[in-house]
Amino acid sequence: MPKLIKDGALIENNWRLIDKETGIDSLGSIDNKQLIVPVKLWLENKELLSQYKDTIGIWFDSDENPALLDDDANNFPIIALNFPSFRDGRSYSHAAILRQQQNFKGDMRAIGDVRRDQVSYMLSCGFSSFLIPDDMDATVLLTGFHDFSENYQSTVTKPTPLFRRR
Repeated sequence: MPKLIKDGALIENNWRLIDKETGIDSLGSIDNKQLIVPVKLWLENKELLSQYKDTIGIWFDSDENPALLDDDANNFPIIALNFPSFRDGRSYSHAAILRQQQNFKGDMRAIGDVRRDQVSYMLSCGFSSFLIPDDMDATVLLTGFHDFSENYQSTVTKPTPLFRRR
């Protein structure tokens, strides 16, 4: 089972991430029914997958717009956003949009190329869990949660900028 950090603690990951090439027919043969499916698979099979309300989450690649969900964001217990490369920061913006504009209240998971020097910024954008890459030591990643005690700018977690908090 892949390693996971949720709410600042190392926990067991009960959700299975389904890759983009998996078809709807293949989902029936998967034992674990807590599935995070690609948004495209969800949109193409929304009626069928809607019956698994509490055990289906979705994930977005960095080039997919979270506006595809319309008002459905809070119908999912988890939404994962992919970081295909540490240089691709679009998922930061997608997380902020989901939290601030679409009012997503569930677990927001960072997947893909999640690195220690990014987790503090990911937290400020609204991420609550992090799938730890196979080549990353979980204890090293956990140290990134305490890199910064304050942000100057407004964030999802602290919407008032520092100069207004003084």
